[in-house]
Amino acid sequence: MDDKLAAASSKEAQSLSNGSKRSGWISFPFFIGMVAGLSLASTGIVGNLIVYLISEFNIKSINAAQIVNVVIGSTNLFPIIAAIVADSFFGSFSVAFATSCVALLDNLGWALGFGICAVATFVGVVVFVLGYPFYQMDEPRGSAVLDLGRVIVASVRKWKYNLSSRVEDYYTSPTSCDDVTVQMLPPATLRKRLRFFNRAALITDTDLKSDGSIKKSSWRLCTIQQVEDLKKIIGILPLWTSSTFLAIPIAMQSNLTVLQALVMDRSIGSHFKFPAGSISIIILISTTIFLTFLDRVLLPGWYKITGKTAMPLQRIGVGYVLTILSMVVSALVESKRLELAHRRVDMSVLWLFPQLVLVGIGEAFHFPAQITFYYQQFPQSLRSVSTAMISMIIGIAFYLNTALIDQVRRSTDWLPDDINHGKVDNVYWMLVLFGSINFVYYLLCSAFYKYENV
Repeated sequence: MDDKLAAASSKEAQSLSNGSKRSGWISFPFFIGMVAGLSLASTGIVGNLIVYLISEFNIKSINAAQIVNVVIGSTNLFPIIAAIVADSFFGSFSVAFATSCVALLDNLGWALGFGICAVATFVGVVVFVLGYPFYQMDEPRGSAVLDLGRVIVASVRKWKYNLSSRVEDYYTSPTSCDDVTVQMLPPATLRKRLRFFNRAALITDTDLKSDGSIKKSSWRLCTIQQVEDLKKIIGILPLWTSSTFLAIPIAMQSNLTVLQALVMDRSIGSHFKFPAGSISIIILISTTIFLTFLDRVLLPGWYKITGKTAMPLQRIGVGYVLTILSMVVSALVESKRLELAHRRVDMSVLWLFPQLVLVGIGEAFHFPAQITFYYQQFPQSLRSVSTAMISMIIGIAFYLNTALIDQVRRSTDWLPDDINHGKVDNVYWMLVLFGSINFVYYLLCSAFYKYENV
């Protein structure tokens, strides 16, 4: 065992000595290049897809919005699968490269505008591959998601057993040289919260061989680390659901603003007409600008005044408020637009900019904070999965948004095919109410949550 630990220490020291050559800031530009190319492509496709369906396929506006919801929902649910595969089997680099190539292929069949998106994706993939010598590769350690399922199964199988107060009665596996980077918990850290799952680590007579050694049965006996990992995930779920409900109004607004832009005066000056499908670029621009202001001014200023760092849940809460405020502005603007439309006067598309800027500022607060929160709070063996949680939130939100649109159309006359004859402002007020209720739910969840791994 001493030889293994010595080998592990040597391996760790060697990786640290190579730190200046691999990982860290030296690999950062390559990731930025890939993300920039893929983001440009995906934004170009998704932003114009609803216009493309209406203009080229003559699909009714609300139906086109629902198709786009399904497309966006599907594309955002896939990263969670890719993250599990990366953590469990192939590593992050291989999965990122493969999925980038797939993105280059969900572009080559479309016209020139989408061909530009294909070129952007290609450039992103090339930049990503060029950084290969500078990446520090992670080694997959098996399916951590499957481990969570084992804890549930083992707990159910032992539900009749009484829990022990002796730490010696619970199973913890020794650290091996291949797992030196994995945090291993001593028996004393088995916690009382969600005590039912502690049974998964309880050593019973059926877990022992005749000589007193432990049987190798991962579906009946789990380590303390695996039990605590499951508890962490369960503790995060309420906050995760609140974020999903937050994304539903954002998804609805992203569709409605494109439909609004199509029936508004998009002329800016005498020679330029703002593309309706590109209206979401205002969100991206405002998010990018405010992220810099937030990182360089607001957060350091908050630290100087209070002596404390703004925690992720606090920043998410601010983002919630700004998102709800953007829905209020959207409702007021749409009410005025309908008033003018009934008098056959087209409102300028510029009136949509303030609400989109508010959305962008809100996203600068809550999306990076959510990524930070999940990355910090998730078990170390599920770090790739943690970063994919945002995509999963967005994907589910767009699916639920489709169902919400269906329900609104069945129950009201707010969303006809011609929104000039509807009441989209009422839809926005509904989202304000929905978002406010969810914000109260978020406050309750965050009040009872205790940070770990910070």
